[in-house]
Amino acid sequence: MQRSDFSFDLPSDLIAQVPLAERAASRLLCLNAEGQIHDRQFRDLAQLLRAGDLLVLNDTRVIPARLFGVKDSGGRIEVLVERVLDEHRVLAQIRASKPPRTGAQLHLEGAIEVVVLGREEDFFILEMAGQDNVLTLLEQHGHIPLPPYITRPDASADRERYQTVFARQPGAVAAPTAGLHFDTDFLGQLRVQGINTAQVTLHVGAGTFQPLRVENLDAHIMHAEWVEVSAETCARIAETKAHGGRVVAVGTTVVRSLETAARNGTLQPYTGDTRLFIIPGFEFQVIDALVTNFHLPESTLLMLVSAFAGYEPVMKAYRHAVEQRYRFFSYGDAMYLERDKSQESRYK
Repeated sequence: MQRSDFSFDLPSDLIAQVPLAERAASRLLCLNAEGQIHDRQFRDLAQLLRAGDLLVLNDTRVIPARLFGVKDSGGRIEVLVERVLDEHRVLAQIRASKPPRTGAQLHLEGAIEVVVLGREEDFFILEMAGQDNVLTLLEQHGHIPLPPYITRPDASADRERYQTVFARQPGAVAAPTAGLHFDTDFLGQLRVQGINTAQVTLHVGAGTFQPLRVENLDAHIMHAEWVEVSAETCARIAETKAHGGRVVAVGTTVVRSLETAARNGTLQPYTGDTRLFIIPGFEFQVIDALVTNFHLPESTLLMLVSAFAGYEPVMKAYRHAVEQRYRFFSYGDAMYLERDKSQESRYK
């Protein structure tokens, strides 16, 4: 398939710029295994799940990864931390009129002194030595890195709202947005219904927003993101499947985490980077259903969703979502998808 196969027309006024007042007040477009589409509300998810199902959540926490400042020359710069390497070093994107050279000093937020140590592909290695550790500095001085399609500056409310209620492990520069719809009350309701939860960690990188630069999907090289799938989560998944329950991924990051950990055919604990690129034809090993947001045209995430629920049904559902004026992207509405029935025989 080609990149252009995943294009669709999206009016700009459907791109949500702010979140709803209540997390669980979003709409929910349901695409079942037969390809049927139903318009519902997010809280209806409780009716779609069954006792014994397992919701798998990504417990990554978004860090205030965006910093503004100047170079020694006085030129303005914007730094977006991609990954924390250790207490004093980060991998980061830098936006400037001219890229800084190795050894250059940067002055960020009027409080952080940075030295450019070198380059790693499109990223810079930066050192913030002789100061508090990186995470402390970011919490004190950084801005929440809202996605590029949100055109307003970040606000103080985004520090809480662009964060899931179950976020625990700091390191992401973008939220696992399917999880933004869950509040503590709704999670409690699901637990009472006998729906269990487990966690993985995938620190979402800024590469999730980068467009594909190639037309042929086979030529695309996926950006790396750090993943941890614990032995406890693997055991919960095995127990769920043994008792006839379904594994429901909350977000594409959970799908990539679990399917990375099962690449040898058996789900096993995994810690490390993943570059897993899921496109139609991919054989899923773990996931039975998926809660996700609406994704960018021609994006790797739309390709993943199409691989899971079927290309034609997904593209039809997206056209329906546009017609029905669903809210798109990070602060937008959600989808619930079941695996395309035509794939089921391959996974038995």
